[in-house]
Order: sequence, then C-alpha cells, then structure tokens
Amino acid sequence: ADPCAANPCAVAACGACGPCDPCAAMACGPCGPCDPCAAAEAVDLTEEQARAAYECLLPEMIEAYGESGVEAATSYDGWPRFSTVAYQSATHGMRYVQNYAAPGEAAEAYGRYEEVDRMPTGAVLAKDSFVAHPDGKLQIGPLFLMERLEGGASPNTADWEYVTVMPGGAVDRSEGTQQFCADCHAAVAETQDSLFFLPSDLRVQ
Repeated sequence: ADPCAANPCAVAACGACGPCDPCAAMACGPCGPCDPCAAAEAVDLTEEQARAAYECLLPEMIEAYGESGVEAATSYDGWPRFSTVAYQSATHGMRYVQNYAAPGEAAEAYGRYEEVDRMPTGAVLAKDSFVAHPDGKLQIGPLFLMERLEGGASPNTADWEYVTVMPGGAVDRSEGTQQFCADCHAAVAETQDSLFFLPSDLRVQ
C-alpha cells in the first residue's frame, strides 16, 4: 500500500489545536502521553516505503515546523544529511527519523561519528520525525534540535540545549525537557559528546 495515501497530517488540516497535534486533548507532562520520546503506535516500513514516505512528508514537515519561527526548522532540509533513509529510532519513540547537521564545522565534526570528540560551539543538529500507523496513514512527529552551548553554560545538560518543535509550531525549551533529554543522552556524554548515532549501515560516509 502507498504509505502516503490518506495522510491525516497534511499541513492544511493541522494546527496547534487540530487533530494532528500530538498533544491535543491530552494531559501533558514529563512522563505523560505528550512526552516526545514516548513510544508511538507504529509499524515497520521497508526501506523503499520509508524513503517514499519521507519524500512525501518533507515539504509538509518544513511548513509545519516553520510555524514555530525557529530558523533551523525551516532550513535544516538544506543541511548535510547523514542518514541514507528514514529509520526507526528507539530513543525517539520508534518514530522514523533522519539526521542532519548544520553546514560547516558542525557537519564536519558530526561526520566523524564515534570519533567526534567534542562538537564545536554553536553547532546545531536536527532530527525530524514521522510515524507510520497500522492503518497505513502517516503522521508528522516533532522536530528534535540540539545546539552546542559555550563550555560551562549548562553543566546539567553537558552544555547542550535541547529544543522540541511540534508540527503545529509549538516550541518546548522548558527546563523539564532540557533535563529529560540530557538524562537520556548522558549515557554517551563522556564517550560521544552526548550524541547517539544512527545504525552504521544507514550512514552517509
């Protein structure tokens, strides 16, 4: 079946309070159903299906995230991409994601993967997302952003700022989200500068 058929998250149908808002009519909290890393109802796609689904959704993602006013949300699709195809990320609720890094020093450093050492100050990483539901419909998920701060600027988050941009344009930079994300990334803070990398067979070399 065409994974783009009957997509319920066309931008025209979505909004901050619309049916495609993942947090609509839900009680939100750090451990609640609106947790951007909470498990999402999803199905497995073949690489061909994942590629077709992503190509279909990307223009809608850019428009939907662009409602936030966050510069990276409207430009990341022109950055170097490090995943060859959208893949399911266990740390992002089994959503399908793609990995991007801002051009220049950020992309150069990120492309070293596990040999990264420390990302440069100001580096921005982006990970957009979508879910393929069992009924064949697609739903745009959050855009996850990470920005490297100056050394010592945020010891509790290993000097990273975590930003979540929802499809309706809502932006979460809250202290709770910062710590939630930092605690998850802390597993690789010492060895990989808090960065989880995509599967080796899906990396752009």
